[in-house]
Amino acid sequence: MTETVAIVDYGSGNLRSAEKALTRAALDSGLDRKIIVTDRPELIAKADRIVLPGVGAYGDCRRGLMAIEGLADTIEEAVLEAGKPFLGICVGMQLTAHEGHEHGVHEGFGWIDGVVEQMIPSDPALKIPHMGWNELTLTPAGAAHPVCKHIRPGDHAYFVHSYHMKLTTDDALLATTEHGGRVTAIVGRDNIVGTQFHPEKSQAVGLALLAAFLEWQP
Repeated sequence: MTETVAIVDYGSGNLRSAEKALTRAALDSGLDRKIIVTDRPELIAKADRIVLPGVGAYGDCRRGLMAIEGLADTIEEAVLEAGKPFLGICVGMQLTAHEGHEHGVHEGFGWIDGVVEQMIPSDPALKIPHMGWNELTLTPAGAAHPVCKHIRPGDHAYFVHSYHMKLTTDDALLATTEHGGRVTAIVGRDNIVGTQFHPEKSQAVGLALLAAFLEWQP
């Protein structure tokens, strides 16, 4: 049976890049998935899986979500009550935290126990934003997680961000990277996963992660 994957359109994300990458990941893996890009809560409610991309400032992304009537509530109901697999990308992942501290304090979904704060590398020579390819290191929880099953030692992913998620505990931490200190790269709990990097820009590693998400049955 065909599953529908809804990429949430709220004015903040590489929507077409994400759509193309998910479509290719499904085809390459032989998965019967229909990928749609939509801002309509009724279509998101009917979808089998939800992808929330995000590019830009935390507060702007939050305002974009809240500006569409019923959108945030529909996403929460689908994820928390219906238990549908959810993937947040970049700021989409950051929005799963309790709050973001970018240009003020902004409330998040509160699904992952942590806050989003400005990156301050221990080495002043390291530039912000953290931009480009960086190595992924799985935690023990990440090594056992189905969405991370194709990630191997030495694999790199593509990052572009100035703020990062600081977790209260490491319970939801699946992978890290380094940029003048530990940076949260992948989070996950229950039916929720999120990547700070952009899988749609991370070539083979990103496509493999997206394929694993598309077949994941939490």
